[in-house]
Amino acid sequence: MIFHTAHNNFLEYLEVIKNKSQNTIIQYDRHLNKFYEYLEDKNIDSNNFEVEKITLDLAEWFRTYLYKVAEKSISIKTANAYMISLRAFLKYCEKKWIKSLSPTAIDLIKADPRMVEYLTKEELERLFEAPDTNSIIWLRDLTIMEMIYSTGLRISELTSLDIKNVDLKRLEFWVRWKGKKVRVVYLTKKSAQLIKDYLEKRSDNFDALFIRHNTPLNPPLQEGNNIEIYWDKMRLSRFFITTMIKKYAQKAFILKNISAHTLRHSFATTLLSNWAWIRDVQEMLGHSSITTTQVYTHVTNPQLKSAHKKFMK
Repeated sequence: MIFHTAHNNFLEYLEVIKNKSQNTIIQYDRHLNKFYEYLEDKNIDSNNFEVEKITLDLAEWFRTYLYKVAEKSISIKTANAYMISLRAFLKYCEKKWIKSLSPTAIDLIKADPRMVEYLTKEELERLFEAPDTNSIIWLRDLTIMEMIYSTGLRISELTSLDIKNVDLKRLEFWVRWKGKKVRVVYLTKKSAQLIKDYLEKRSDNFDALFIRHNTPLNPPLQEGNNIEIYWDKMRLSRFFITTMIKKYAQKAFILKNISAHTLRHSFATTLLSNWAWIRDVQEMLGHSSITTTQVYTHVTNPQLKSAHKKFMK
């Protein structure tokens, strides 16, 4: 079968049968398109290339090609991500009885254990004291940081929140993650009060829970102006939030290179260091696999600490 045909069928299979999110499908598509580039680099006609001609040598050379053409040094994790996509494609071919290389023939590079950056209790206190809540912008920023830390939200989940999504009376809301999965997120009384205070200071009609405040609330009156596009621009971006948190970290004299994800890491480590059950933490973080959550037990393990304190006087 022609690679292009199998590629398109694979993407359709991911969407319709496997119910994968659009972000996941886009990533698989991008990785397989990189394989086309690799074939062309080897003077192989990618338009007529057949899946049956994928060999182990070809797959291994593809990995080498990734390092060769990268504008900057790529990590083992990135290289493995491309190979995982290729293996998933080959697994699909195997399932559909399309003759090709066995997906199990492709090995992944063994990477060092993942290390997570998190903030101590003292660092968190300094970070949350950095904004001056007399300003609506500073109140918004404090609310965002407190909300990520106390709920473990991903940035993408936070930026997509609308005011109507959040129930301040029940102290909960739901988010859609991995495209089509849904989980309930629980608010602390402190974060709920901050949200309430922030919303009371707003005088706009935007749907987004958090918006820009350095942009005119009314769009410029231009012919053909699309109000929906303008409203969407008022919603905060991932880059905006990451830059904002780094700014306050510097103001709080925190030397760690932190991001919004650092607050998510801090949420997980705080729970686990206080004896929360790892399955509960997995659910609250929205991890598909317990293995992903277990990385935090390498950072702080209260049981080991207790044992050490008991026997090592």
